[in-house]
Amino acid sequence: MKTKDRQTVLREKTYTLNNAAELPLLEFALLEGQTWIRHAFTTRRGGVSRGEFSSLNLSFTRGDREEDVRENYRRVSEALGFPLSAFVTTDQTHTTNVRLVDEKDAGKGLTSPRDYSGVDGLITDTPGLLLATFYADCVPLYFVDKKHRAVGLSHSGWRGTADGMGRKTVEKMTEAFGTNPEDLLCAVGPSICQDCYEVGEEVADVFAARFGRRTGEILRHGKKEKYFLDLWQANRIMLEEAGVRPEHIAVTNICTACNADVLFSHRASGGRRGNLGAFLGILPEGGV
Repeated sequence: MKTKDRQTVLREKTYTLNNAAELPLLEFALLEGQTWIRHAFTTRRGGVSRGEFSSLNLSFTRGDREEDVRENYRRVSEALGFPLSAFVTTDQTHTTNVRLVDEKDAGKGLTSPRDYSGVDGLITDTPGLLLATFYADCVPLYFVDKKHRAVGLSHSGWRGTADGMGRKTVEKMTEAFGTNPEDLLCAVGPSICQDCYEVGEEVADVFAARFGRRTGEILRHGKKEKYFLDLWQANRIMLEEAGVRPEHIAVTNICTACNADVLFSHRASGGRRGNLGAFLGILPEGGV
């Protein structure tokens, strides 16, 4: 997998499943020492989907066979040690809405219907739940509160980033759990890099208005009225402004578009693709 020049941020761990299949998952070095959680980011590998969905597609809505998608989820479930009935999924619409979930939400979006919509972030302090969000270029944000044993997982595209999804997730965790931002470990997951993310002037103007004097850190002028937008750095800045310590933030060096053979990328595929998944959960008492 191609990486940007940076220290090791993510490691690939391959799980051998009961049916002898292998499932590679990406995990953050920053979070490895937190033995009370499980986390992962999927690749395209290790599933059963075919064609443009090959092979670990986690979307039910893009035209893939439902039975294949469910088998893909079953493999993630087995690897991470959480039953499918413990998954809680988002209904992403590029908002900054963050939902507090607990045992009543177990299975929603996978083994039972969701009774909420327009939710791009999830937080919980309930052991035994596995939060799930979905991607094909947008930015996954992981939040781990070591002191209060609480976690959050948020989807942040350009709209979410400009509107402060990272900051709003931190604020929601502070409100719900008493989280001190300085205690948080945060990770910015695999997503589209600045070199691959060209935007128009209207998007650039939104970020210039939001980031002010720091605009030069996230926007690079391209041809004519085009710009290259760095969502990784924008989210880093957002987290630091929310009070997260710089040394507690891990920023990916893996671009979805640069690695479209290994990761789903909406831009690189022209929209013909499946979904990747980010997962984060608190292990049940006594482990799994």
